[in-house]
Order: sequence, then structure tokens, then C-alpha cells
Amino acid sequence: MFFAQYYLDCLSQASYLIADERTGRAVVVDPRRDVDEYLAEAEARGFTVEGVINTHFHADFLSGHLELAARTGAWIGYGWRAETEYPIRKLADGERIALGEVELEIMETPGHTPESISVLVRERAQDEVPYGVLTGDALFVGDVGRPDLLASVGVTADRLGRMLHGSVQRKLMALDDRVQVFPAHGAGSACGKNLSTERQSTIGEQRATNYACAPMSEDEFVAIVTAGQPTAPGYFGYDADLNRRERELFDAAALAAPLDAAAFLGHRADGAVVVDARNPQEFAAGHLAGAINVPADGRFAEQAGTVLDPDRPLLVVAPEGRERETVVRLARIGFDRVVGHLADPERAFRSVPEQMRQAPRRTVADLRAELAGTEPPLVVDVRGAAERAAGAVPGSVHLPLAELPHRLAEIPQDRPVVVHCAGGHRSSVAASLLRHHGHPRTSDLLGGYSAWESAL
Repeated sequence: MFFAQYYLDCLSQASYLIADERTGRAVVVDPRRDVDEYLAEAEARGFTVEGVINTHFHADFLSGHLELAARTGAWIGYGWRAETEYPIRKLADGERIALGEVELEIMETPGHTPESISVLVRERAQDEVPYGVLTGDALFVGDVGRPDLLASVGVTADRLGRMLHGSVQRKLMALDDRVQVFPAHGAGSACGKNLSTERQSTIGEQRATNYACAPMSEDEFVAIVTAGQPTAPGYFGYDADLNRRERELFDAAALAAPLDAAAFLGHRADGAVVVDARNPQEFAAGHLAGAINVPADGRFAEQAGTVLDPDRPLLVVAPEGRERETVVRLARIGFDRVVGHLADPERAFRSVPEQMRQAPRRTVADLRAELAGTEPPLVVDVRGAAERAAGAVPGSVHLPLAELPHRLAEIPQDRPVVVHCAGGHRSSVAASLLRHHGHPRTSDLLGGYSAWESAL
């Protein structure tokens, strides 16, 4: 058996290629949209990709099932409850898919979404103990999939939580302790609240250490897995819906072209939004008026999907040499309306000084002085709830970054605002978003709450 995990740090997302080396028959599970890596591996090893399995309708990225099917002729498989605009193979609980001696078995594990499945992997069909189980978002290392996402429109979180209880407690925990666990996500994903940095585990380890795998009633399970979930990024509903639809295929050859300053500003004047992916320091030193800062060195795709509108055309200012990467990362979440990227930003910026702005930033000393002054700023904390619970700036308002785009009206336009996060990354995103939406007196706190706490 050939078994490979492909991990995408930016989205904390794992996908898998499984093949029988004797027959060369292969299946890809939960692929991302840019599928060249899977196909290159398959070609190098003489494999034929004949199937693509999605464990559920993903909300945090656009799956590459259509791209793989178009390039290989592979069938697309989902759990039997799935309904799509494109042809699919509906996979039933207990169904076995033979690749040769290597065999996959479908386990129906609803709860994160109604159609969720897991995939048992056996090196040989007769093996009593499977090699592993691909759990999708039903079971993570250290957590389980949240049952409250918009991907499950029409089904309540309570109902899904009770389905998840059965999937985890009665089905996955019924597997042998030696079965390896390969989830679809790791730490940092908003698909759960307590995901480990480990990318694989075993059923035995999860039975012993995962809070949601301990024996408990349905009511206890629902209460514990729904409590304290982070706010889902705004694009999750968009991607979950798009993954059901027939859509445009990813085409690396048709990625956004470089634009000179005049063309770039022309598109901006026509309504395109500028997303500046440089680091906060470079952005603060000088950027185009109205640009939204989403640094590439971080959870770029997730944060872009949080603060940008997929229906608006986008213009990209990328770090040097990372133009293609930035556009691909937007495409991974279905943000395809990228008009182009700015060619040679430094030269372009010098040519339009009247269009340039600097981002005000405050030190802890600055903020303390301003809070004691005659016009104290409103301090906005964009960290998550768990972070804030550990400590907060007195008098600050809590607006997690994922909620900010929908709560802009709560921020006064006639008062100075200072935004902070933990270290200064998310606050640059949030402050630039506020300025873009008409809050010109917005700055962010250098070093974030970590700096504030250290100065106490």
C-alpha cells in the first residue's frame, strides 16, 4: 500500500493519496483545489487516480474534486445524504472499495455535517485490524468536529451534536485501539476548538486523551462540544455551498496578470478592493489608500475569507516573488475574482505619492497616555473568546476578528479607535478593515496584548 498525507499549514488542512502499488489504482481523499501535487505523485509512481472521496461538504476550503475528475476521469464520492449539481457516487455505510489488495471501507459518521463519512483503510482486505481511519471532520486529534456550522443549513446544532455522539462514541470508539487516526484538519482550524498540532494519532490515544471520546450521555456530549466554539469565518457558508455546485475549474495558467500602477488604480476606481499581503510593518510604512492588510505570513486564506467579499473583484499587492502564491491561496477558498496583482509595488508607490497612506500604530506607553487623556480611544480586542478570558485591557470592547465585518456599525466613526490582538498580526488586518469602511482614526497596538501584559 502507498499512503501519503499532504498538509496545508495555512488552512490546517490534510488530504490523502492511497494506492495499491501492485495494481496502480489510487483514490484521493479531501483534495484541495490545486491538484498538481497529487497528480505529480501519481504519475511518478505509475498510479491511476480512479476515485475522489470528500468526507463531507467542506466549509473552510474549496475541494479539488472537480479538478481531479476533469483531469483523470475519476468518480467523485460522498456520503449517501449528499446532494450536488454534478454527478457523484453515493457511498453507503459499510461499502467496500477494492483497489487491489488494498481496500477502503466507508463508515457513515454524521454530526459535523449530515453527510459526513469516515474511510477505513486496510492494506489487505482480510486484515482484522485496519491500518487507519480517515475521519474527516468527525474526529480530530484532541477534538471532534463542531456541529454548528452553516454547512448544515436546515439541521440544528443539537440534532447534529446527537448524531456526532453516535458517530464518535459508538462507531469510531468501537474500532481497535491500534487503528491510526488521520483527520482532515489540525491545530488552528476553526472547524473545532481544541485541535492538536499532531497530524495523526490512534484510536487508543484518542480514547485516553480526547475529552469528547470519554463515555458520556448524549446531553453531556452536546453540551461539551458546542460550548466555547470560535466564531466561524464569514466565508465558510460560501465555500460549503460552492462545494455542492458545478463551478469554474482552477486554472493555474489563467491566474491574475501583473498590472502597472495606472491599470491597478483604474480597477480600484471601478470598485475592486485592494488586498495587501505584505507584513504589517511594510504595510504601515506605506500602502495605497483603502487597502486591506492580510499578511501572507499567517493564516492568509482564512483571514482573507473573513474580511473580504467573494463577490467583489480583488486587486493584490503581494510580497516580492509571492504573487502567484497569494492568488493561488485565494483560489483555494474560491475567491477567484482577482483582477490582477501590482507589478513592482515599490516603483508603483513612488509614482503615485498622493495615493499613499501610512497606518498609525501605538505603543503600550502611547495607549496608556491616550487612555488617561481628554479624548480616550475605544480599545477593540479582536482576539478569540478563550484568549480574552485569560486577560484583557480594562474597558476594552470584545469583537473577534471573525465577527468584525458584520459588526462594523458598533464602532463609532467620531472617536479614535485602537485595535489589538495577541501580538499585532490580526490587529493590522482589523484596523485596515475599519479604515477601509470609514473609520479613519483607527490605529493598532504594537505587540498586542502580549506587550500590554508584559508592561504591567
